[in-house]
Amino acid sequence: MKIGITGHQKLENPINWNWVKLEFKKILAQFPKVLTGVTSLAIGADQLFAEAVLEHGGSLIVIIPFDGYEFKFSEGDNRQKYNYLLAKSTIVNILPPMNSDEESYLAAGKTIVDTIDFLIAVWDGKPSKGLGGTADIVEYAQKCHKRVIHLNPIICTVDQLSNK
Repeated sequence: MKIGITGHQKLENPINWNWVKLEFKKILAQFPKVLTGVTSLAIGADQLFAEAVLEHGGSLIVIIPFDGYEFKFSEGDNRQKYNYLLAKSTIVNILPPMNSDEESYLAAGKTIVDTIDFLIAVWDGKPSKGLGGTADIVEYAQKCHKRVIHLNPIICTVDQLSNK
């Protein structure tokens, strides 16, 4: 079973990350430990999901949007956590360069969707602020008829989105 993640990097109320972590554990508990998490290891939802997968005994496939992606992380805790999780990954796939970072983020999100059995989206339900944002990846997953579990970290609800 391959489970992908897309989601916010920051929340207005950071305490809501605790709710997200709990929901990740509930979802992963439904699957055997042989599951694989597929992620780009962005800060926020991606890294929390990667940690939950490893705690569950699963493995990680990491889709890197472009070479040098780690330099998009601020030095310190964010980059250290990224490098730590990257080192724990079973497979790392660095995508070829695109015309812009946003196009690379979209390509990475689509690659994740193409790789997985279903997607977890930590998302407020609003349109993406830039190309390759969570809304774009959710829309692509729905068009690909992938199961999408939507965790809304603003109002703390969980639902399954229908395919388009």
